[in-house]
Amino acid sequence: MYSFQPSEEQQMLIEAIKRYAMDDLRAAARDAEEEGQLPPELIEKGWELGFLQASIPEAYTGFGERSAVTGVLAAEEFAYGDLAGALAVLTPGLFTTPILLAGSEAQKEQYIPPVIEMEWKPYTAALMEPHFDFDPNALKTTARVEGDTYVLEGEKCYVPYAADAEAMIVYASLEGVTQGFIISAGAEGLEVGERMKLLGLNALPLYPLSLKGVRVPKDNRLGGEAGHDFAPILAASNVALAAMAVGVSRAALDYSMAYAKEREVFGVKVAQKQAIAFMIAEMGTAIEANRLLAWEAAWMLDQGKEEAAKHAYLALTGAMDTAMMVTDRAVQILGGHGYIREHPVELWMRNGRGFATFRGLAIV
Repeated sequence: MYSFQPSEEQQMLIEAIKRYAMDDLRAAARDAEEEGQLPPELIEKGWELGFLQASIPEAYTGFGERSAVTGVLAAEEFAYGDLAGALAVLTPGLFTTPILLAGSEAQKEQYIPPVIEMEWKPYTAALMEPHFDFDPNALKTTARVEGDTYVLEGEKCYVPYAADAEAMIVYASLEGVTQGFIISAGAEGLEVGERMKLLGLNALPLYPLSLKGVRVPKDNRLGGEAGHDFAPILAASNVALAAMAVGVSRAALDYSMAYAKEREVFGVKVAQKQAIAFMIAEMGTAIEANRLLAWEAAWMLDQGKEEAAKHAYLALTGAMDTAMMVTDRAVQILGGHGYIREHPVELWMRNGRGFATFRGLAIV
């Protein structure tokens, strides 16, 4: 069974991320949300913590080994500071981690070093589609073989930094099987639409894509012509999002609980009212339960357990429901103050509501 005690290296990384999340991400979150962008220097500072670099083996110019457990610990702390900032810092991982998990040796050597050897760059991936019945295992975006290329057709949405991306992985259905394809910026037939306007995550630039006969060399299919298993990639994304949902939930609980302990109504602290006390206890219980689900799923991924993908999905479904419940109750606990932008709980509620539609926005 997995250990509940982080290693010394994990603890050092998590402590560094905690400081960055609170001192930098949390401090900048409100202005970034209002202005619709994160300061480049803020993203670069998070990138320099080296989380992604530490998950890449030395053979590809990294300085560590990938661990899903370390990944969920890091993702939770990043999101505790601010979800948009966390997703921005980790966006290049949407490109490198699937290549590390499923790419051919030639693809790993060609594509991973340019991402991690330099400052943060907008490498990204496109999984989600603008359909009510979106299913990552049954995509409407298609790929077909034509000569020595694959031809991609379809629509994508929620693609981080697509307008500036130097390269991206686009997922499409090839003969009914989800496969990734590496596409460079400016590929003919690849059109980036206007930036999406959303309920939350307004600091993170997200775009729709249109693929109209985009030709991709056969060597650019993830894993080469043999292809790859999509399940480990989806599972790694699910545990990342589960951990981020836990991080946002923790932030909302901690803030609302501190408020309830200080705020007096008719001479009594809000936290002393039984209904509020029970509400806070239920929030905390749900968070801890889903936190353990995410940790266990990550451990199973690291151990190559047969049911790891199922547990990753369970962790995500539990964590996204918890995020909706906890952030909504945090607004309730603050009463009228919860609805004004002086407090961050309304932002967390808007972001928390989105986890049900964030498939593929993070990976560890």
